[in-house]
Amino acid sequence: MPEAAFAVKRCHPRYSFFAEAEAILRDGSSVLAQVLEMSSHGCYIDAIRPVSVGSELLLRISNGESTFELPGKVIYFHPGLGFGICGMGVLFGEMTTDQRYRIEVWLRERAATQATSAQANAFPE
Repeated sequence: MPEAAFAVKRCHPRYSFFAEAEAILRDGSSVLAQVLEMSSHGCYIDAIRPVSVGSELLLRISNGESTFELPGKVIYFHPGLGFGICGMGVLFGEMTTDQRYRIEVWLRERAATQATSAQANAFPE
């Protein structure tokens, strides 16, 4: 079967984004995680402990000196590959204007960095 059959069309572009995170569950427990990708509507995190699909959480993201929290919901889960780490897709919940602004700033910075990196790595014509 051709590889294109598994391609996923996304409504919002995703960017590589590395940040420390903590998923705080409704029962007050927390799971340490890392954000690996981010879009304007969600992110992909890796964690040592899985969080059930459908779980609502408060995601605390720390990117350098900037830290903020926003609501989210786990919408899919990928089991680990023998390393004990599992991946989860988190859909952001309703955000305040400030939360939306911070996400947009981070994404603009990542888009600019990736565009500059792509130009630097391009072969001369």
